[in-house]
Amino acid sequence: MMNPINNISFVFPGQGSQKVGMLNEFAGERTVRVTFSEASDILGYDVWKLIQEGDPSALNLTVRTQPILLCCSVALWRLWLARGGITPDYLAGHSLGEWSALVCAGAISFEEALSIVEERGALMQSAVPEGSGAMAAVIGLNDRAVLECCEQARENGEVSAVNFNAPGQIVIAGTAAAVKTAISLCKKAGAKRSILLPVSAPFHTPMMRSASEKLGERLKNVLFSYAEIPVIHNVHGCFEDSPEGIKAAVLKQIYQPVLWVKCVERLCSEGANIFIECGPGSILSGLIRRIDKNIRVYPLHTIHAFESAISAASE
Repeated sequence: MMNPINNISFVFPGQGSQKVGMLNEFAGERTVRVTFSEASDILGYDVWKLIQEGDPSALNLTVRTQPILLCCSVALWRLWLARGGITPDYLAGHSLGEWSALVCAGAISFEEALSIVEERGALMQSAVPEGSGAMAAVIGLNDRAVLECCEQARENGEVSAVNFNAPGQIVIAGTAAAVKTAISLCKKAGAKRSILLPVSAPFHTPMMRSASEKLGERLKNVLFSYAEIPVIHNVHGCFEDSPEGIKAAVLKQIYQPVLWVKCVERLCSEGANIFIECGPGSILSGLIRRIDKNIRVYPLHTIHAFESAISAASE
């Protein structure tokens, strides 16, 4: 049932939100520590110790980053419910975060999702030779101009716009040479900044299709359930009504762009007026405010922020 006062959407972040020490304020919360203990048993290493004491290079390995961020989001979700937080009307995740949304929607178990996203990370990282791919954030240029720059840069290899994160904030990815060319073209076209990102794999490009196909083989034996809370998907900014549709969407997402602006705009059109970022950091909160300044956005990454969100959602 829709809350008669507020229409709440939970959003779950993807790679880039991780850092050593994240969620340290929640160390005393039994719900959080139990969730990390479950993840450690499944993954075969101490997840809590890694995020609190580990080397950043180890945390940033895609094969580890993906299941760890899933664990962080699920831990905060469980704590939200344990504290009496209102069940949201909608869920959405950015890239990897879509898996967190599906777990919290009851479409797949936490245990199954952990092992899947660990394999997803490994497949995406190995889909192209290390160092041959690149990603970059383009700031201050509209969608059309970025797309035109990518089109021109394809003379030097594969490059495309892969994350439509907010107006004037787009991520491009492809072969290292083509991305470099596209960055130069974007700057000439008026971009305020074009920044290479610290990743070597060109996520959400056609170069990831082999990773999607291999993960598809893995998912043939995985049963998804109907989502108990509607989840909007990155590939088209729409909801999927069936387990088969969910499975198809998460596989396409690996090699197709993340349409985050479209996802947020669709949630707003459904009446969403409060967004709660369920994960470490507040990256999505910043993006959502750039998409619509009238939206109330609350991250959960600190105790104070968590309590503020609980209060705002129950008004």
